Formats: sequence, C-alpha cells, structure tokens
Amino acid sequence: MRLRAFAFGLSMAALAVPTLAQADTLDIVKKRGHVECGVTTGFAGFSAPNDKGEWEGLDIDVCRAVAAAVLGDASKFKAVPLNSQQRFTALQSGEVDVLARNTTITQQRDTALGAMGVGVNFYDGQGFLVSKELGVSSAKELDGATVCMQTGTSNENTMADWARANNIQYTPVVIDQFNEVVNAFVAGRCDVFSTDASGLASIRISKLSNPDDYLVLPEIISKEPLGPFVRQGDDQWFNVVKWTLQAMFNAEELGLTSANVDQHLQSEDPNIRRLLGATEGSGKNLGLDEKWAYNIVKQVGNYGESFERNVGADSPLQIKRGLNAQWQDGGLIYGLPIR
Repeated sequence: MRLRAFAFGLSMAALAVPTLAQADTLDIVKKRGHVECGVTTGFAGFSAPNDKGEWEGLDIDVCRAVAAAVLGDASKFKAVPLNSQQRFTALQSGEVDVLARNTTITQQRDTALGAMGVGVNFYDGQGFLVSKELGVSSAKELDGATVCMQTGTSNENTMADWARANNIQYTPVVIDQFNEVVNAFVAGRCDVFSTDASGLASIRISKLSNPDDYLVLPEIISKEPLGPFVRQGDDQWFNVVKWTLQAMFNAEELGLTSANVDQHLQSEDPNIRRLLGATEGSGKNLGLDEKWAYNIVKQVGNYGESFERNVGADSPLQIKRGLNAQWQDGGLIYGLPIR
C-alpha cells in the first residue's frame, strides 16, 4: 500500500513538472526573435492599434519593454488580441509568452489557472458609467437599474457582492465581446456600464460619439491591481518580466528618461550604474545582456513617460496619477531594489 502511494506521488509530481514550452520561454523567445504578447482586442490607452495600425498603450509598453530587455529591440513583439475568455487559455497553452492585458491579479488566478501575476502596472477599481439623462450622481441611486458587463471578468462577482452589501437590486446584462457590451450600452439596453474605472474612461473617450453626455460615477467598489501574467513553472521568464517592470519604475524614481538616459551612462550613482549596466551583474542574473534596462529606458521610457503619453496628461484619457504615482508622491509605485 505504501509502495502504491509512493508511486502515485511520483506520478503526480511528474505531472507538475513544467513542459519545455513553460520552462524555457526565454530561450524560445531568443530563438524565435520576437515576443508573443497577449493584449486586448482594442482598449484605448492600454492596448489598441492607432491610425497606422500600430499597437500602442500602457500595456503595449510592457510588451515593448520585454522585447527591448530580451532582444535589444522594442519593436520585436507581436500583439495577439485576446478577449476575456481566451486570455488565460492562450497563456496556458503557450500561444503567448506574456499576457499584458489589463488583467486583475487575484489569488484564484495566481493559484488555479497555471498563471502568475508578475507585478502591478496600473492600480484600478471597478466603477460605473451612466448617461447623464439617467439623472443619478451616485451608485447608491442605481436600485432597479440594468447593468452591462463583459463575460469572463471579475466584474460580475464584484458587482453582485457590492449590490448585496448595499441592498441594491439590479438586472445584469452580460455579453461576451467587449464591443458588443459597448454597443448594448449605447443602444440603451442597459442603464449602466460597469468595469474598471480606467476602462470606463477609455470607453467614454474612444467609443462614445458624445462623451460629454456621459458620467463616470464617483464610487469605486473594488481593488483591481492590473498587471502582466506569465505561466507558472518558469522562474527565469517570470524574473525577466517582473524586473522589466521594476526597471521602468526605478528609472522614473532615479530621473532617467528616454531623452536623458545616455547622459547618465557615466553616472557615479551606484543605483544608476547597476540599472544601466555600467556595474555588471543584473543582466547576468536574468540571463540577459547587461544593457537590458538601458534598452528599456532608451526605447520605451520610464513608467511615468509611458503613463503620461498613454493614459495621463498627454493622452485623451487625462487620467491622473493618483495611486499610480511614485511612492514619494503619495502613490503605490515603488521600484524594488536592483542590486
């Protein structure tokens, strides 16, 4: 009986061993020559094609930064559009190397889906978008409303929990495709669109013909820490993507930008020297060239640059830094030490 149990344990352990595709992502990406990056099917400010058909956005900059770190060229990535239902399956199967798709890091996703969140690149929360004609100024006035949401997101459960806690009755209108949810809201099939507040800002500016006719209500009903995911079982690739994000955070904190980074190559600041590869070690630790972080900053920019041009002051969305400010400025962006 003990022998049988031992054999069963060995067989289960064997099943837990990561496949080649999981365990050697860095080598696969280097040999392939580009990063397969799972993104949204079109989410202005985060991941969407521009007028030239080029993908851009805060999440796309994660894809670009990983490509710059691994391959020395931020353009060497392929955007793979995925809807909410497809995203984790595509990551699990190896169709994409990294999922950079406004995805909330949760305990369930980190433990039951064969995926791991590598860090937060946007702190968000679920909110509500309504037409001003509805005549409400607070989510507490939504009793009896119909609420549009997308299938396969955490928004359904969050909405149900919040409504129950606040004794609010509502009718959910849950639709698979993002654009179909938007169309349903515009057509008046529902009173409210509920998703992450960043998504509501994007929808209001990019999807609605008269943005001023709509209002994002002040209530935020959840914590939605959004960030990239990789597969479980590949620690080296996890570290590459994790520290790519941290390099962007640290670059902003240290005052390094795409415009001035070359001027800092001879800096005597030990933190800058380690980040830019003048003091060797961080690249070797990751299995990358010592200029990995320099390439990120030079070609993509620091986190603040990415934020402002995609979703902040230099973008149509005009989202304030808020929780996404550096920690010295009262935000939650805190670059982990590179040493």
